[in-house]
Amino acid sequence: MRHDKIDTFVNALNIPSSQAQFLTDKLKHDLNLAAFLHGKDYDASGLLSLACHSARTCLGADSVDITPLNQTRVDANWSVRFSAQIRQKLTIMTKVPESAQDVSKTLKIVNFFQMKFAIRSGGHSPNPGWSSIDKAGVLIDLQKLTQVTVSADKKVASLGPGGRWGDVLAALDPYDVSVIGGRVPNVGVGGVILGGLRSLEDLSYRVLIRFLQGGIFHFSGEYGLAADNVKNFEIVLADGTITNANAQQNQDLFWALKGGGPNFGIVTRFDLYTITVKNIWYQVEIYTTDQVPALLDAFAQWQEKGALDVKSTVAFIVGLESTTLGLIYSAPAEKPAAFAPFYDIPAAMVAVPPTNGTVLSLTQILGATFSNDPMCHDYRGASSKIDAQLYKDVYAFWREEATVVRNSTGANMTFTLQPIPLNLIDQGIMKGGNPLGLPRVNQQWWTTLVDWQNANDDATVRAAPIATSEKWKEFGEKRGSYIPFLFMNDASRDQNPLASYGSTNLEKLKAVSRKYDPAQLFQMLQNNGFLLSKV
Repeated sequence: MRHDKIDTFVNALNIPSSQAQFLTDKLKHDLNLAAFLHGKDYDASGLLSLACHSARTCLGADSVDITPLNQTRVDANWSVRFSAQIRQKLTIMTKVPESAQDVSKTLKIVNFFQMKFAIRSGGHSPNPGWSSIDKAGVLIDLQKLTQVTVSADKKVASLGPGGRWGDVLAALDPYDVSVIGGRVPNVGVGGVILGGLRSLEDLSYRVLIRFLQGGIFHFSGEYGLAADNVKNFEIVLADGTITNANAQQNQDLFWALKGGGPNFGIVTRFDLYTITVKNIWYQVEIYTTDQVPALLDAFAQWQEKGALDVKSTVAFIVGLESTTLGLIYSAPAEKPAAFAPFYDIPAAMVAVPPTNGTVLSLTQILGATFSNDPMCHDYRGASSKIDAQLYKDVYAFWREEATVVRNSTGANMTFTLQPIPLNLIDQGIMKGGNPLGLPRVNQQWWTTLVDWQNANDDATVRAAPIATSEKWKEFGEKRGSYIPFLFMNDASRDQNPLASYGSTNLEKLKAVSRKYDPAQLFQMLQNNGFLLSKV
Protein backbone atom coordinates (compact mmCIF):
# COMPACT_ATOMS: atom_id res chain seq x y z
CA MET A 1 0.00 0.00 0.00
CA ARG A 2 2.90 2.35 0.80
CA HIS A 3 4.42 1.65 -2.60
CA ASP A 4 1.07 2.31 -4.29
CA LYS A 5 0.93 5.77 -2.68
CA ILE A 6 4.46 6.51 -3.88
CA ASP A 7 3.71 5.31 -7.41
CA THR A 8 0.54 7.43 -7.56
CA PHE A 9 2.43 10.48 -6.29
CA VAL A 10 5.34 10.17 -8.72
CA ASN A 11 3.05 9.50 -11.69
CA ALA A 12 1.07 12.64 -10.87
CA LEU A 13 4.21 14.76 -11.17
CA ASN A 14 4.41 14.12 -14.94
CA ILE A 15 8.20 14.08 -15.07
CA PRO A 16 10.39 12.17 -17.57
CA SER A 17 10.49 8.43 -17.01
CA SER A 18 14.17 8.35 -16.03
CA GLN A 19 13.61 11.01 -13.34
CA ALA A 20 10.43 9.28 -12.22
CA GLN A 21 12.21 5.96 -11.77
CA PHE A 22 15.08 7.57 -9.87
CA LEU A 23 12.67 9.41 -7.53
CA THR A 24 10.49 6.34 -7.05
CA ASP A 25 13.45 4.20 -6.02
CA LYS A 26 14.66 6.80 -3.55
CA LEU A 27 11.25 7.20 -1.95
CA LYS A 28 10.57 3.48 -1.68
CA HIS A 29 13.85 2.88 0.11
CA ASP A 30 13.46 5.68 2.63
CA LEU A 31 12.57 4.21 6.03
CA ASN A 32 11.63 7.59 7.51
CA LEU A 33 9.06 8.08 4.73
CA ALA A 34 7.75 4.57 5.35
CA ALA A 35 7.19 5.44 9.01
CA PHE A 36 5.39 8.65 8.00
CA LEU A 37 3.11 6.90 5.52
CA HIS A 38 2.23 4.24 8.11
CA GLY A 39 1.37 6.83 10.76
CA LYS A 40 4.36 6.03 12.95
CA ASP A 41 6.94 8.34 14.54
CA TYR A 42 9.19 10.00 11.98
CA ASP A 43 11.86 12.70 11.76
CA ALA A 44 10.32 15.94 10.41
CA SER A 45 13.61 17.39 9.18
CA GLY A 46 14.39 14.18 7.33
CA LEU A 47 10.96 14.29 5.69
CA LEU A 48 11.51 17.90 4.64
CA SER A 49 14.88 16.95 3.16
CA LEU A 50 13.18 14.23 1.12
CA ALA A 51 10.53 16.70 -0.02
CA CYS A 52 13.32 19.06 -1.11
CA HIS A 53 14.92 16.26 -3.08
CA SER A 54 11.59 15.56 -4.78
CA ALA A 55 11.17 19.24 -5.62
CA ARG A 56 14.66 19.52 -7.08
CA THR A 57 14.01 16.44 -9.21
CA CYS A 58 10.80 18.01 -10.56
CA LEU A 59 11.67 21.69 -10.77
CA GLY A 60 15.44 21.76 -11.01
CA ALA A 61 18.03 22.73 -8.43
CA ASP A 62 17.82 26.43 -9.34
CA SER A 63 14.17 26.58 -8.32
CA VAL A 64 14.62 25.12 -4.84
CA ASP A 65 16.62 26.64 -1.99
CA ILE A 66 17.30 24.97 1.33
CA THR A 67 17.98 27.29 4.25
CA PRO A 68 19.97 29.12 5.42
CA LEU A 69 18.22 31.40 2.90
CA ASN A 70 20.25 33.85 0.85
CA GLN A 71 20.03 37.41 2.17
CA THR A 72 18.29 38.75 -0.95
CA ARG A 73 15.35 36.43 -0.45
CA VAL A 74 15.17 37.21 3.25
CA ASP A 75 15.16 40.96 2.61
CA ALA A 76 12.25 40.62 0.17
CA ASN A 77 9.96 40.56 3.20
CA TRP A 78 8.94 44.14 3.96
CA SER A 79 8.72 43.81 7.74
CA VAL A 80 12.10 43.39 9.40
CA ARG A 81 10.61 41.29 12.15
CA PHE A 82 9.33 38.60 9.81
CA SER A 83 12.48 38.66 7.72
CA ALA A 84 14.28 37.79 10.94
CA GLN A 85 11.70 35.12 11.57
CA ILE A 86 12.67 33.44 8.29
CA ARG A 87 16.39 33.97 8.81
CA GLN A 88 16.45 32.23 12.16
CA LYS A 89 14.90 28.98 10.89
CA LEU A 90 17.16 26.39 9.32
CA THR A 91 14.55 23.91 8.12
CA ILE A 92 12.74 25.85 5.39
CA MET A 93 12.65 24.99 1.72
CA THR A 94 11.91 27.83 -0.71
CA LYS A 95 10.48 26.95 -4.09
CA VAL A 96 10.49 29.52 -6.88
CA PRO A 97 8.13 28.15 -9.54
CA GLU A 98 8.35 29.53 -13.07
CA SER A 99 4.94 28.39 -14.35
CA ALA A 100 1.52 27.16 -13.28
CA GLN A 101 2.83 23.64 -13.93
CA ASP A 102 5.62 24.21 -11.42
CA VAL A 103 3.12 25.47 -8.85
CA SER A 104 1.02 22.35 -9.51
CA LYS A 105 3.97 20.07 -8.83
CA THR A 106 4.84 22.04 -5.72
CA LEU A 107 1.36 21.62 -4.26
CA LYS A 108 1.41 17.90 -5.06
CA ILE A 109 4.68 17.63 -3.10
CA VAL A 110 3.25 19.68 -0.21
CA ASN A 111 0.19 17.45 -0.19
CA PHE A 112 2.08 14.16 -0.31
CA PHE A 113 4.54 15.09 2.44
CA GLN A 114 1.93 17.09 4.40
CA MET A 115 4.32 20.02 4.80
CA LYS A 116 3.38 23.38 6.27
CA PHE A 117 3.62 26.09 3.60
CA ALA A 118 3.30 29.82 3.00
CA ILE A 119 2.85 31.76 -0.24
CA ARG A 120 4.66 34.97 -1.10
CA SER A 121 3.89 37.37 -3.92
CA GLY A 122 5.67 40.59 -2.89
CA GLY A 123 6.31 39.84 0.80
CA HIS A 124 4.73 43.11 1.96
CA SER A 125 2.33 41.79 4.57
CA PRO A 126 3.64 42.50 8.09
CA ASN A 127 1.19 40.03 9.61
CA PRO A 128 3.21 37.12 11.05
CA GLY A 129 3.25 34.07 8.82
CA TRP A 130 1.09 35.56 6.04
CA SER A 131 3.97 35.55 3.53
CA SER A 132 6.62 33.79 5.59
CA ILE A 133 6.96 30.58 7.55
CA ASP A 134 8.35 30.12 11.03
CA LYS A 135 8.60 26.34 11.19
CA ALA A 136 9.78 23.38 9.13
CA GLY A 137 8.02 23.74 5.80
CA VAL A 138 7.87 25.26 2.35
CA LEU A 139 7.85 28.91 1.29
CA ILE A 140 6.34 29.11 -2.20
CA ASP A 141 7.86 32.26 -3.68
CA LEU A 142 6.08 33.49 -6.82
CA GLN A 143 8.73 36.09 -7.72
CA LYS A 144 9.41 34.58 -11.16
CA LEU A 145 5.77 34.71 -12.26
CA THR A 146 6.02 38.28 -13.50
CA GLN A 147 4.53 38.16 -17.00
CA VAL A 148 2.63 41.18 -18.36
CA THR A 149 0.85 40.67 -21.68
CA VAL A 150 -1.88 42.64 -23.41
CA SER A 151 -4.54 41.17 -25.68
CA ALA A 152 -4.65 42.16 -29.36
CA ASP A 153 -7.66 44.42 -28.76
CA LYS A 154 -5.97 45.91 -25.66
CA LYS A 155 -9.02 45.11 -23.53
CA VAL A 156 -7.34 42.55 -21.23
CA ALA A 157 -3.97 42.54 -19.48
CA SER A 158 -2.65 39.25 -18.13
CA LEU A 159 -0.41 39.53 -15.07
CA GLY A 160 1.66 37.11 -13.05
CA PRO A 161 1.21 37.25 -9.25
CA GLY A 162 4.92 37.89 -8.61
CA GLY A 163 5.08 41.10 -10.63
CA ARG A 164 5.34 44.53 -9.01
CA TRP A 165 2.74 47.18 -9.75
CA GLY A 166 5.29 49.75 -10.85
CA ASP A 167 6.57 47.35 -13.51
CA VAL A 168 3.02 46.50 -14.56
CA LEU A 169 2.02 50.13 -15.09
CA ALA A 170 5.26 50.83 -16.97
CA ALA A 171 4.58 47.87 -19.28
CA LEU A 172 1.02 49.04 -19.96
CA ASP A 173 1.90 52.70 -20.62
CA PRO A 174 2.86 52.21 -24.31
CA TYR A 175 -0.58 50.66 -24.92
CA ASP A 176 -2.33 53.79 -23.53
CA VAL A 177 -4.22 51.69 -20.98
CA SER A 178 -4.05 50.96 -17.28
CA VAL A 179 -5.62 48.49 -14.86
CA ILE A 180 -7.21 48.73 -11.44
CA GLY A 181 -4.46 47.44 -9.17
CA GLY A 182 -2.03 48.70 -6.56
CA ARG A 183 -0.79 52.23 -5.86
CA VAL A 184 2.49 51.14 -4.25
CA PRO A 185 5.01 50.48 -7.07
CA ASN A 186 7.08 47.91 -5.12
CA VAL A 187 4.19 45.75 -3.94
CA GLY A 188 3.34 42.40 -5.53
CA VAL A 189 0.38 41.88 -7.85
CA GLY A 190 -1.11 38.87 -6.06
CA GLY A 191 -1.22 40.43 -2.60
CA VAL A 192 -3.16 43.48 -3.78
CA ILE A 193 -5.89 41.62 -5.66
CA LEU A 194 -6.31 38.83 -3.11
CA GLY A 195 -5.32 40.94 -0.09
CA GLY A 196 -2.42 42.91 1.61
CA LEU A 197 -0.15 45.91 1.22
CA ARG A 198 1.08 49.09 2.96
CA SER A 199 3.69 51.96 3.12
CA LEU A 200 5.60 54.39 5.45
CA GLU A 201 5.57 57.84 7.27
CA ASP A 202 7.58 61.11 7.99
CA LEU A 203 7.56 64.65 6.66
CA SER A 204 10.96 64.69 4.97
CA TYR A 205 11.77 62.14 2.25
CA ARG A 206 8.86 59.92 3.26
CA VAL A 207 6.11 62.49 2.90
CA LEU A 208 4.76 61.06 -0.36
CA ILE A 209 4.86 57.50 0.94
CA ARG A 210 1.92 58.23 3.19
CA PHE A 211 0.04 59.03 -0.01
CA LEU A 212 0.35 55.36 -0.97
CA GLN A 213 -1.54 53.82 1.90
CA GLY A 214 -4.40 51.49 1.23
CA GLY A 215 -5.25 48.63 -1.10
CA ILE A 216 -7.59 50.70 -3.26
CA PHE A 217 -6.49 52.04 -6.63
CA HIS A 218 -6.67 55.70 -7.64
CA PHE A 219 -9.67 55.05 -9.89
CA SER A 220 -11.62 52.54 -7.78
CA GLY A 221 -14.39 55.09 -7.25
CA GLU A 222 -15.00 55.01 -10.99
CA TYR A 223 -14.31 51.36 -11.80
CA GLY A 224 -14.54 49.41 -8.53
CA LEU A 225 -12.02 47.36 -6.56
CA ALA A 226 -9.18 45.48 -8.23
CA ALA A 227 -10.88 42.13 -7.71
CA ASP A 228 -14.04 43.40 -9.40
CA ASN A 229 -12.04 44.09 -12.54
CA VAL A 230 -10.71 40.55 -12.97
CA LYS A 231 -11.99 38.77 -16.05
CA ASN A 232 -10.38 35.44 -15.22
CA PHE A 233 -8.24 33.79 -12.56
CA GLU A 234 -5.89 30.98 -13.57
CA ILE A 235 -5.59 29.00 -10.36
CA VAL A 236 -3.88 25.86 -9.09
CA LEU A 237 -6.11 23.94 -6.70
CA ALA A 238 -4.97 21.97 -3.66
CA ASP A 239 -4.68 18.70 -5.61
CA GLY A 240 -2.52 20.34 -8.27
CA THR A 241 -5.28 20.79 -10.84
CA ILE A 242 -4.77 23.87 -13.03
CA THR A 243 -8.08 25.49 -13.91
CA ASN A 244 -9.75 28.83 -14.59
CA ALA A 245 -12.42 30.75 -12.70
CA ASN A 246 -14.51 33.31 -14.53
CA ALA A 247 -18.10 34.27 -15.31
CA GLN A 248 -18.57 31.15 -17.47
CA GLN A 249 -16.39 28.54 -15.72
CA ASN A 250 -16.32 27.73 -12.00
CA GLN A 251 -18.54 30.74 -11.29
CA ASP A 252 -18.74 30.06 -7.55
CA LEU A 253 -14.94 29.99 -7.28
CA PHE A 254 -14.74 33.18 -9.37
CA TRP A 255 -17.04 34.93 -6.88
CA ALA A 256 -15.08 33.61 -3.89
CA LEU A 257 -11.70 34.75 -5.23
CA LYS A 258 -12.91 38.37 -5.42
CA GLY A 259 -12.11 39.06 -1.78
CA GLY A 260 -12.07 35.63 -0.16
CA GLY A 261 -8.34 35.62 0.51
CA PRO A 262 -5.86 32.71 0.30
CA ASN A 263 -8.41 29.98 0.92
CA PHE A 264 -8.96 28.27 -2.41
CA GLY A 265 -5.72 27.77 -4.32
CA ILE A 266 -2.73 29.62 -5.74
CA VAL A 267 -3.56 32.08 -8.50
CA THR A 268 -0.89 31.94 -11.20
CA ARG A 269 -2.38 34.48 -13.62
CA PHE A 270 -4.78 37.40 -13.33
CA ASP A 271 -6.56 38.47 -16.52
CA LEU A 272 -7.69 42.04 -15.81
CA TYR A 273 -9.95 44.27 -17.84
CA THR A 274 -7.96 47.32 -18.90
CA ILE A 275 -9.23 50.87 -18.52
CA THR A 276 -8.61 53.61 -21.05
CA VAL A 277 -7.08 55.97 -18.52
CA LYS A 278 -3.59 57.31 -19.13
CA ASN A 279 -3.62 61.12 -18.96
CA ILE A 280 -4.69 62.42 -15.55
CA TRP A 281 -4.52 65.45 -13.22
CA TYR A 282 -3.03 65.34 -9.73
CA GLN A 283 -1.54 67.40 -6.93
CA VAL A 284 -0.19 66.68 -3.43
CA GLU A 285 -0.06 69.28 -0.65
CA ILE A 286 1.03 69.29 2.98
CA TYR A 287 -0.94 70.86 5.84
CA THR A 288 -0.26 71.61 9.50
CA THR A 289 -1.81 69.69 12.37
CA ASP A 290 -4.04 72.60 13.45
CA GLN A 291 -5.76 72.39 10.04
CA VAL A 292 -6.88 68.78 10.47
CA PRO A 293 -10.42 69.55 11.79
CA ALA A 294 -11.09 71.83 8.80
CA LEU A 295 -9.69 69.21 6.44
CA LEU A 296 -11.92 66.54 7.98
CA ASP A 297 -14.95 68.76 7.40
CA ALA A 298 -13.87 69.38 3.81
CA PHE A 299 -13.30 65.67 3.26
CA ALA A 300 -16.84 64.86 4.41
CA GLN A 301 -18.23 67.63 2.17
CA TRP A 302 -16.34 66.24 -0.80
CA GLN A 303 -17.64 62.73 -0.01
CA GLU A 304 -21.21 64.02 0.00
CA LYS A 305 -21.04 66.08 -3.20
CA GLY A 306 -17.68 66.19 -4.95
CA ALA A 307 -17.35 62.40 -5.08
CA LEU A 308 -20.46 62.30 -7.27
CA ASP A 309 -17.94 63.10 -9.99
CA VAL A 310 -16.52 59.58 -10.07
CA LYS A 311 -13.34 60.72 -11.80
CA SER A 312 -12.26 62.43 -8.57
CA THR A 313 -10.58 60.80 -5.62
CA VAL A 314 -8.80 62.00 -2.49
CA ALA A 315 -5.87 60.52 -0.60
CA PHE A 316 -6.08 61.90 2.95
CA ILE A 317 -3.33 60.82 5.36
CA VAL A 318 -2.90 62.46 8.76
CA GLY A 319 0.38 62.18 10.67
CA LEU A 320 1.42 63.50 14.05
CA GLU A 321 3.57 66.25 12.48
CA SER A 322 1.70 67.03 9.28
CA THR A 323 -1.13 65.98 6.97
CA THR A 324 -0.81 64.92 3.33
CA LEU A 325 -3.68 65.60 0.93
CA GLY A 326 -3.53 64.14 -2.57
CA LEU A 327 -6.13 65.06 -5.18
CA ILE A 328 -6.39 62.91 -8.32
CA TYR A 329 -8.68 63.30 -11.32
CA SER A 330 -8.77 60.55 -13.96
CA ALA A 331 -8.66 62.94 -16.94
CA PRO A 332 -6.72 66.07 -17.89
CA ALA A 333 -8.15 69.06 -16.03
CA GLU A 334 -7.55 72.52 -14.60
CA LYS A 335 -8.48 72.78 -10.93
CA PRO A 336 -11.39 70.27 -10.98
CA ALA A 337 -14.55 71.65 -9.39
CA ALA A 338 -15.12 68.37 -7.54
CA PHE A 339 -12.37 69.33 -5.06
CA ALA A 340 -13.88 72.74 -4.20
CA PRO A 341 -14.17 72.03 -0.43
CA PHE A 342 -10.36 71.87 -0.18
CA TYR A 343 -9.37 74.91 -2.21
CA ASP A 344 -10.02 77.49 0.52
CA ILE A 345 -7.70 75.76 3.01
CA PRO A 346 -4.15 77.10 2.43
CA ALA A 347 -1.42 74.47 2.25
CA ALA A 348 1.77 74.76 4.27
CA MET A 349 3.79 73.18 1.46
CA VAL A 350 3.25 71.94 -2.07
CA ALA A 351 4.79 68.48 -2.52
CA VAL A 352 3.55 67.97 -6.09
CA PRO A 353 2.08 71.01 -7.88
CA PRO A 354 -1.10 70.72 -9.97
CA THR A 355 -0.01 68.54 -12.86
CA ASN A 356 -1.52 67.15 -16.03
CA GLY A 357 0.52 63.97 -16.25
CA THR A 358 0.02 60.25 -16.70
CA VAL A 359 -0.69 57.27 -14.49
CA LEU A 360 2.93 56.23 -15.03
CA SER A 361 4.35 59.65 -14.12
CA LEU A 362 2.40 59.64 -10.86
CA THR A 363 3.58 56.10 -10.14
CA GLN A 364 7.19 57.09 -10.79
CA ILE A 365 6.90 60.05 -8.40
CA LEU A 366 5.57 57.77 -5.71
CA GLY A 367 8.09 55.04 -6.44
CA ALA A 368 11.01 57.46 -6.15
CA THR A 369 10.09 58.11 -2.52
CA PHE A 370 9.51 54.50 -1.50
CA SER A 371 11.72 53.22 1.30
CA ASN A 372 12.51 49.67 2.32
CA ASP A 373 14.10 50.71 5.61
CA PRO A 374 14.14 47.70 7.97
CA MET A 375 11.46 48.33 10.58
CA CYS A 376 8.58 46.59 12.30
CA HIS A 377 5.20 47.39 10.74
CA ASP A 378 1.54 46.92 11.51
CA TYR A 379 -1.76 48.27 10.25
CA ARG A 380 -5.43 48.14 11.15
CA GLY A 381 -8.87 48.86 9.73
CA ALA A 382 -12.34 50.16 10.62
CA SER A 383 -15.30 51.49 8.61
CA SER A 384 -18.04 54.08 8.95
CA LYS A 385 -20.60 56.12 7.07
CA ILE A 386 -19.80 59.73 6.17
CA ASP A 387 -19.74 61.62 9.48
CA ALA A 388 -17.44 64.60 9.95
CA GLN A 389 -18.02 64.79 13.69
CA LEU A 390 -17.19 61.10 14.10
CA TYR A 391 -14.01 61.64 12.10
CA LYS A 392 -12.97 64.48 14.40
CA ASP A 393 -13.86 62.62 17.61
CA VAL A 394 -11.86 59.52 16.67
CA TYR A 395 -8.98 61.63 15.35
CA ALA A 396 -8.72 63.47 18.68
CA PHE A 397 -8.58 60.15 20.54
CA TRP A 398 -6.03 58.69 18.10
CA ARG A 399 -3.78 61.75 18.30
CA GLU A 400 -3.52 61.56 22.06
CA GLU A 401 -2.81 57.81 22.04
CA ALA A 402 -0.34 57.98 19.15
CA THR A 403 1.57 60.86 20.75
CA VAL A 404 2.06 58.94 24.00
CA VAL A 405 3.29 55.88 22.10
CA ARG A 406 5.67 57.93 19.95
CA ASN A 407 7.15 59.63 23.00
CA SER A 408 7.82 56.29 24.70
CA THR A 409 8.88 54.15 21.72
CA GLY A 410 9.58 56.44 18.76
CA ALA A 411 6.83 54.75 16.73
CA ASN A 412 5.26 56.61 13.80
CA MET A 413 1.51 56.26 13.10
CA THR A 414 -0.87 57.59 10.49
CA PHE A 415 -4.61 58.25 10.51
CA THR A 416 -5.96 57.62 7.02
CA LEU A 417 -9.49 57.93 5.64
CA GLN A 418 -10.12 56.09 2.37
CA PRO A 419 -13.24 57.21 0.50
CA ILE A 420 -15.61 54.47 -0.64
CA PRO A 421 -18.26 56.12 -2.81
CA LEU A 422 -21.49 54.40 -3.72
CA ASN A 423 -20.34 53.86 -7.30
CA LEU A 424 -17.45 51.69 -6.11
CA ILE A 425 -19.94 49.34 -4.46
CA ASP A 426 -22.29 49.43 -7.45
CA GLN A 427 -19.42 48.53 -9.79
CA GLY A 428 -18.85 45.37 -7.77
CA ILE A 429 -22.52 44.45 -8.05
CA MET A 430 -22.68 45.16 -11.79
CA LYS A 431 -19.55 43.09 -12.43
CA GLY A 432 -20.98 39.92 -10.94
CA GLY A 433 -20.77 40.56 -7.22
CA ASN A 434 -18.18 39.72 -4.60
CA PRO A 435 -18.26 38.19 -1.10
CA LEU A 436 -17.54 41.42 0.82
CA GLY A 437 -21.16 42.05 1.79
CA LEU A 438 -20.79 45.84 1.63
CA PRO A 439 -23.82 47.93 2.60
CA ARG A 440 -24.90 50.10 -0.30
CA VAL A 441 -24.06 53.46 1.31
CA ASN A 442 -21.30 56.04 0.92
CA GLN A 443 -18.61 55.18 3.45
CA GLN A 444 -14.96 55.42 4.41
CA TRP A 445 -12.44 52.75 5.33
CA TRP A 446 -10.06 53.99 8.00
CA THR A 447 -6.58 52.55 8.27
CA THR A 448 -3.36 53.29 10.10
CA LEU A 449 0.21 52.39 9.33
CA VAL A 450 2.48 51.91 12.32
CA ASP A 451 6.29 51.76 12.06
CA TRP A 452 8.72 51.11 14.91
CA GLN A 453 12.25 49.85 15.46
CA ASN A 454 12.25 47.56 18.48
CA ALA A 455 10.21 44.35 18.42
CA ASN A 456 10.17 44.42 22.23
CA ASP A 457 7.79 47.40 21.95
CA ASP A 458 5.16 45.42 20.04
CA ALA A 459 2.48 45.37 22.71
CA THR A 460 2.95 49.03 23.64
CA VAL A 461 2.90 50.24 20.04
CA ARG A 462 -0.03 48.12 18.88
CA ALA A 463 -2.18 49.15 21.84
CA ALA A 464 -2.83 52.59 20.29
CA PRO A 465 -4.28 51.44 16.94
CA ILE A 466 -6.22 48.68 18.69
CA ALA A 467 -7.79 51.21 21.03
CA THR A 468 -8.52 53.54 18.10
CA SER A 469 -10.36 50.84 16.15
CA GLU A 470 -12.43 50.17 19.27
CA LYS A 471 -13.30 53.88 19.44
CA TRP A 472 -14.50 53.81 15.83
CA LYS A 473 -16.99 51.17 16.96
CA GLU A 474 -17.95 52.84 20.25
CA PHE A 475 -18.35 56.38 18.92
CA GLY A 476 -19.77 55.21 15.60
CA GLU A 477 -22.49 53.08 17.16
CA LYS A 478 -23.58 55.99 19.34
CA ARG A 479 -23.95 58.17 16.25
CA GLY A 480 -25.47 55.44 14.06
CA SER A 481 -22.52 55.68 11.68
CA TYR A 482 -20.50 52.53 12.39
CA ILE A 483 -20.18 49.89 9.64
CA PRO A 484 -18.94 46.48 10.86
CA PHE A 485 -16.84 45.81 7.76
CA LEU A 486 -13.09 45.19 7.68
CA PHE A 487 -11.18 45.55 4.42
CA MET A 488 -8.82 42.58 4.30
CA ASN A 489 -5.94 44.64 2.89
CA ASP A 490 -6.07 46.86 5.99
CA ALA A 491 -6.74 44.23 8.66
CA SER A 492 -4.24 43.42 11.39
CA ARG A 493 -3.36 39.93 12.55
CA ASP A 494 -5.95 39.86 15.35
CA GLN A 495 -8.81 41.21 13.23
CA ASN A 496 -11.31 39.04 11.41
CA PRO A 497 -12.25 40.50 8.02
CA LEU A 498 -13.93 37.33 6.72
CA ALA A 499 -16.43 37.38 9.58
CA SER A 500 -17.38 40.94 8.61
CA TYR A 501 -18.69 39.71 5.25
CA GLY A 502 -21.85 38.44 6.91
CA SER A 503 -22.93 34.93 7.87
CA THR A 504 -24.52 34.11 4.50
CA ASN A 505 -21.42 35.01 2.49
CA LEU A 506 -19.15 33.35 5.03
CA GLU A 507 -21.01 30.05 4.75
CA LYS A 508 -20.95 30.31 0.97
CA LEU A 509 -17.18 30.85 1.06
CA LYS A 510 -16.75 27.80 3.27
CA ALA A 511 -18.85 25.73 0.87
CA VAL A 512 -16.67 26.84 -2.05
CA SER A 513 -13.57 25.93 -0.03
CA ARG A 514 -14.90 22.45 0.70
CA LYS A 515 -15.86 21.92 -2.96
CA TYR A 516 -12.49 22.88 -4.47
CA ASP A 517 -10.30 21.73 -1.57
CA PRO A 518 -12.05 18.65 -0.09
CA ALA A 519 -9.05 17.72 2.06
CA GLN A 520 -8.83 21.34 3.30
CA LEU A 521 -5.12 21.59 2.55
CA PHE A 522 -5.23 25.39 2.46
CA GLN A 523 -6.90 25.43 5.88
CA MET A 524 -4.82 22.76 7.61
CA LEU A 525 -1.34 23.18 6.14
CA GLN A 526 -1.13 26.85 5.15
CA ASN A 527 1.04 28.56 7.74
CA ASN A 528 -1.17 31.55 8.48
CA GLY A 529 -3.42 34.16 6.94
CA PHE A 530 -7.06 35.17 7.00
CA LEU A 531 -8.21 31.56 6.77
CA LEU A 532 -11.80 30.34 6.80
CA SER A 533 -10.83 27.68 9.35
CA LYS A 534 -10.11 30.47 11.86
CA VAL A 535 -13.58 32.03 11.56
